[in-house]
Amino acid sequence: MIYLDEVLQGAKTVGITGHIRPDGDCVGSTLGVYNYIRENMPQIDVDIYLQPIMDEFMFLKNSDKIMDKVDAGRIYDVFIVCDCAAYDRFEDFGVYFENAKKTVVYDHHISGQEIGDFSTIMPELSSCSELIYEAMNPEKISKSVAECLYLGIIHDTGVFKYQGVTARTMQIAGALMEKGIDFTNIIDNTFYMRTYRQSQVLGKALLESVLFCDGKCIFTILTRQEMEFYGVTSKDLGGVVEQLRLNDTVEVAIFLYEVEKNEYKVSMRSKNIVDVSRIAKRFGGGGHIRAAGFNMSANHPRDIVNNIGALVEQQLKK
Repeated sequence: MIYLDEVLQGAKTVGITGHIRPDGDCVGSTLGVYNYIRENMPQIDVDIYLQPIMDEFMFLKNSDKIMDKVDAGRIYDVFIVCDCAAYDRFEDFGVYFENAKKTVVYDHHISGQEIGDFSTIMPELSSCSELIYEAMNPEKISKSVAECLYLGIIHDTGVFKYQGVTARTMQIAGALMEKGIDFTNIIDNTFYMRTYRQSQVLGKALLESVLFCDGKCIFTILTRQEMEFYGVTSKDLGGVVEQLRLNDTVEVAIFLYEVEKNEYKVSMRSKNIVDVSRIAKRFGGGGHIRAAGFNMSANHPRDIVNNIGALVEQQLKK
């Protein structure tokens, strides 16, 4: 374990980033580290870089300090990457990683890449936020840091129901709750709450979903044109694939949305049998056994679905 208090000794400048299209765990872990450093190591000049985050996460302390522009001349004593151990997943800010005097990586995904001068990769943990908690001195964790880490944990565990949740996960959640956080509102306002437009596009995605593989798989697709019609972006699509997964006969749910002309972001979820991370890795992606994804170009998105379906059937036959 690379402990933050130890790896930051002597540092005067620190930069922090996470993966593209930051989700709750990415935001929670990176902003948790940022607040921890600012509160406990005021002698350190610290910056945080992420692509734009969801509005629901803006209540977190210092979320307004997140930067999305690069200053190529900036060189950090230490540069920390959270929730990502693959360079192409944070290359927007990769120049800081390349130029830093020391690099540190915290992740709970297996990427197959070995990056960073120091790294702690623990795929058995529920989330990067759980990992970051273990890397901190718990006595130095404030309410604002606890809010960040709790948000990250609930988003990557589906509010404590996905594989990877352990008794230790729950102990950590309890310790964070004891810091005085409003855990009910964090769950309701960032995980379950939807805007009217988000509800509309979810309804469309569910209405046009298709079962295949004898009802064991389900998929739905959203094009750029459809997203523009409903006035939504990728930040508004959280929860679609999870709703697909909840169908009673389904083992694997697949959600595709168009990010550029003929380029699709693919998200997969499974229940009990299929290891979707194996499928994602076949297409250059990654993730967890029950939740994974990748990007792929195709003239016809159903070709992507067919390729996934063939790999799902191989696993189901074993």
